[in-house]
Amino acid sequence: MVEQNLLLLLVLTPFVSAALAATLPVGSRNAETWLAGLTMAVVLGVLAVLYPAVDEGGTITSKLEWASSVGLDLSFRMDGFSWLFMVLVAGIGMLVLVYARYYMAADDPVPRLYSCLLAFAGAMSGLLLSGNIIMLVVFWELTSIVSFLLIGYWYHRQDARDGARMALIVTATGGLCLMVAMILIGQIVGSYQLEDVLAAGPQITGHRLYPVVLILFLLGAFTKSAQFPFHFWLPNAMAAPTPVSSYLHSATMVKAGVFLLLRFQPALGGTDAWFQIVTGAGMITMLLGAFVALFKHDLKGLLAYSTISHLGLITALAGIGTPLAIIAAVFHIVNHAVFKASLFMAAGIIDHETGTRDMRRLSGLAHAMPVTATLAIIASAAMAGVPLLNGFLSKEMFFEATYVWNNGSPLDNWAPYIAVLAASFSAAYSLRFIVTVFFGPKATDLPHEPHEPPALMRLPVFVLVAACLAVGIAPQATLGSWLTSAGMAILGPDLPHFSLKLWHGVNPALIMSLIATGLGVIIYLLPRRWIDRGEEGLRITRALEFARFFETGLQFATVTLPRRMLRRISATGLQGQLRVMVLMGMAAAYFALGPLDWNITLPEISSRELVFALLWLIGGACALAAAWQAKYHRFAALILTGGVGLVTCTTFVWLSAPDLAVTQLLVEIATTALLLLGLRWLPKRDEEIAGDNNFTSRFRRFRDLMIAVTCGLGMTAIALAILLTRPGSSVGDWFLRHSYVEGGGTNVVNVILVDFRAFDTFGEIAVLAIVGLTVYALLRRFRPALESVERPRPQVEAEEQALEAYLFIPAVLMQWLFAPIIALAAYLFFRGHDLPGGGFAAGVTFALGLLLQYVASNVRWVEARLTILPVRWMATGLIVAASVGLGSWIFGAPFLTTHYQYLELPWIGKVPASTAMLFDVGVFSLVVGAIVLMLIAIAHQSLRVAPRSRPTESEEQS
Repeated sequence: MVEQNLLLLLVLTPFVSAALAATLPVGSRNAETWLAGLTMAVVLGVLAVLYPAVDEGGTITSKLEWASSVGLDLSFRMDGFSWLFMVLVAGIGMLVLVYARYYMAADDPVPRLYSCLLAFAGAMSGLLLSGNIIMLVVFWELTSIVSFLLIGYWYHRQDARDGARMALIVTATGGLCLMVAMILIGQIVGSYQLEDVLAAGPQITGHRLYPVVLILFLLGAFTKSAQFPFHFWLPNAMAAPTPVSSYLHSATMVKAGVFLLLRFQPALGGTDAWFQIVTGAGMITMLLGAFVALFKHDLKGLLAYSTISHLGLITALAGIGTPLAIIAAVFHIVNHAVFKASLFMAAGIIDHETGTRDMRRLSGLAHAMPVTATLAIIASAAMAGVPLLNGFLSKEMFFEATYVWNNGSPLDNWAPYIAVLAASFSAAYSLRFIVTVFFGPKATDLPHEPHEPPALMRLPVFVLVAACLAVGIAPQATLGSWLTSAGMAILGPDLPHFSLKLWHGVNPALIMSLIATGLGVIIYLLPRRWIDRGEEGLRITRALEFARFFETGLQFATVTLPRRMLRRISATGLQGQLRVMVLMGMAAAYFALGPLDWNITLPEISSRELVFALLWLIGGACALAAAWQAKYHRFAALILTGGVGLVTCTTFVWLSAPDLAVTQLLVEIATTALLLLGLRWLPKRDEEIAGDNNFTSRFRRFRDLMIAVTCGLGMTAIALAILLTRPGSSVGDWFLRHSYVEGGGTNVVNVILVDFRAFDTFGEIAVLAIVGLTVYALLRRFRPALESVERPRPQVEAEEQALEAYLFIPAVLMQWLFAPIIALAAYLFFRGHDLPGGGFAAGVTFALGLLLQYVASNVRWVEARLTILPVRWMATGLIVAASVGLGSWIFGAPFLTTHYQYLELPWIGKVPASTAMLFDVGVFSLVVGAIVLMLIAIAHQSLRVAPRSRPTESEEQS
């Protein structure tokens, strides 16, 4: 049980720290660093405790029930592979967070950076530890969203906004494809649990939908790991701060795709399609990235394309899929994360201390920054695959995996040559990075005088470079057992014996490595001067700029094409668009319902039905009259619309639905009052609109009337058919039987809302909160027209003495009614679980009491006596409702599971008590806050407008 709780701690700790980091002051860089560093230290400590349980193929699982009936539970799972990835996320994360303390400027909003970095660590932890494939996709998309915020951190810069948008569109679209693939996999396997999916490899690969699943799955993985042809977003993401690039683009986000490929290789791999697509994409990406990196002048641009190349290497290994290739892929994931994170940090130090990342301006920095130069040279050598460094070992394992015979296909035969050529370009751009930046004459036109950074800023680079040396010199002692655990987690009993040692004799892998290194030196030396003096990239690479193709396609798909379609098929104006939507809905209903049997026997009509029909004749007349009066007489139309609401309320009473009747009545009162207050600020319509009575206008109104009548008659027919059809057994019968037994209440409607379907209610109150905030935001910027600022005509025409007593008696009555209305709200709330009422009805009633006070008196008088903070009411409501749901997890029950029992109270006796009442408190609080927030937004218009009036004729003449 302890291990399962520690898994939850690994996921939740970064998110909790992210929320705390966001609340710290802007200038608290030290506090942010301590908070974030301690968070990562806690994660590393928990990982150290859990390692014995995942060593030698062990697995830890933790499960929280959510929607077990459809296979969706909050399931977490850790094995040796995910444990190793978690070490990278937490270890490199800690170093990046320390580095960010010294990299970021004093005026940068550091809390936002640290909060997003910690949230990203939490999203990655959830992705790595997900035991449910649908939950994995949720965390997958969460990484895309948080990375969007991190890449666009300096949102005042155009390149940051463009890079963030591009990364989000590409990776999130891939995530949607991944979601469809996971749903299909779950349907094929019959389970969404990762354990079941990984064990069902033959079942998946033998299914007729396997090609579809594979393509959708690979689209998700390739977009996240920047594989060809989706590689273009990664270089544009370099607009992010260097700490973000060091973390996201070395150890975490871009590695999520290759993690997914290796994790699902037992389930989806082993086929010819897997080999050809995955290996082919990896080889192309590896070669393309290495080639373009050689011609980049921006340090981070070179490292970005280098990252693309190495990700292609790992992808190619995942596509080859042999046990040795899988081990090599895992090994290179670790090695690349270490040396690439250190190189990004070194590039950031150079930019920070010199003011530029342009390699054409950088030269001879080894003189001014010898320690930084030494660290960067070692990391670059590891990237090139120089012996005694970690990159050399995994590169040789890659060469060996490509050299051995796999399936004899043309791609298999060409793989060794492509690998050597790509490795040659890797050695060439690594050598260019070293020689151009650190050697040669001292640079003379730098923005800043170069010097060494603070020691603590250099410390993370030192730690990572030391790891490169340690793994390169003693690989078995440093990573041997961890790689074994990770390999067993992926391959199981198929894990072969492998040896991590420096010398394996003269073999094909060593020969390939020597050829690649020598060829890389030649590739660098021959065009060296031409590259240094030339433009960024070659003419062909500039012509094949995939980012430009993406922007052009996006512009066409989101702007050009919609405008063309809008001109040809869309109606102009809101009324025309609504008309098209209604007609399309009518057509769809006709084709869907037309073939059905409509031979329904009508019941005998008694006097009771005639009274009901008369009632709706009144309602229909009110609706028609409201539509007739809406243009010139808004007040009359509003009153008539209220009549329709009252008829609806009476209908609920007629059909024995008192809960709906109470809610309808209260909502009708609240909306009518709010709309009435809003009408005060709309411009007047005293004069007839020109052309309102010509033939075209009359025909348009007649046409719309016919459409409305047809639609109304159709809905009436559907409702009548449903009411006259004898129902079979429905879910309502189940609710009636179990409402009291399982929910502890006799009011079935309320028990459904706060117990059986509480999750739906939680979503609805969240939507209500969004609506309230949106209305408030819109009305804050609303400024009424000049004619609306004046007092209403009755007040203008009244005498001053009469104006002082305006609404005096109704105002006194409304103030007296405040206490009874509050008591009524409490009465409705506490009776709601057994009788008509509940938190929603009580909230609307309470808000009506406050609304009447605003109507009875002026805004300043009310707010001087009542402190109303509606946003806090809304936040409290959401927090309380969510806390009730989360509290059920403590007892091992699904989210929002309620508990009830009878309590013995002094002098009262036994009273029913349920946790659903606490949830209803959240509903009550949020409803009050949302309605009052909209009320305040309208009421404060009188405070925003100046007491101005129309200028007189004499003033206009003057």
